[in-house]
Amino acid sequence: MTGSRLAYPTDLSQVEWAVLAPLVPPPKPGGRPPKHPRREIIDGLAYWIRAGCAWRLLPHDFPPWQTVYHYWRQWRTEGCWEEMLAALRALERTGQGREATPSAGVVDSQSVKATQRGGWHGYDGGKKVQGIKRHLLVDTLGLALAVCVSPANVSDRDGAMVLLARCAGKFPRLRHLWADQGYRGRDFLTWVQEETGITIQVVQRKDGGFRSTWAKANAPPREVPMFAVVPRRWVIERSFAWLGRYRRLSKDYEYLASSQENAIYLATIMLLLHRTAEAPP
Repeated sequence: MTGSRLAYPTDLSQVEWAVLAPLVPPPKPGGRPPKHPRREIIDGLAYWIRAGCAWRLLPHDFPPWQTVYHYWRQWRTEGCWEEMLAALRALERTGQGREATPSAGVVDSQSVKATQRGGWHGYDGGKKVQGIKRHLLVDTLGLALAVCVSPANVSDRDGAMVLLARCAGKFPRLRHLWADQGYRGRDFLTWVQEETGITIQVVQRKDGGFRSTWAKANAPPREVPMFAVVPRRWVIERSFAWLGRYRRLSKDYEYLASSQENAIYLATIMLLLHRTAEAPP
């Protein structure tokens, strides 16, 4: 039971709420006292991100969808979701015996189909996807550091430049990134090194993948394994898989890029809370 209603599987536990409550913005002084507790608002958002439903389809035993959306939008514009994620990420890192801020990370992108709703969309010719591209920077634990959403036709390098610009001053220890071959290019790598002091290591695939092999005339082709673990790149692929558990992120349902970015922050917050409570996400 949560208050006067039956609990949903997505509701925060007592342990999770005890961790998150100090980070949730309190009611502003003056005016009428809030009608709905902050915990009910968060529970409504947890249901929304996991179930992937439209705002108007939130169950009636949550606060009105207009109220839940109001706080979602207000905390998004004030940067509260990113601040909550930063606090929980530091807590998780220190709990694993690491520094609060990372010294290395992994960058990659993911093209996602868009719905018929309007918005900022493009066509990714490589992935054959009409929609958006999520540019994601994570630490070596796979926790999101920065997110940028663009039309799907924006290159990985251009998205990475925006990510690194958003990280300026936030992660003073960050010095090295791993990336795939979409981030090749001497001009780009030189710009990153000169402007941010960060080195990017482009990791080559070791399996057969989509590459062809060559050999000298009258010589057998070189044996290429069908599968091989690629150093560090698996970290961010796992992060994308974590985000895939939240149905609101299965496609681009948002009109604004900032809504999609903060939905990723919210999903990562829920993942970290579940880890804190040692509950399945």
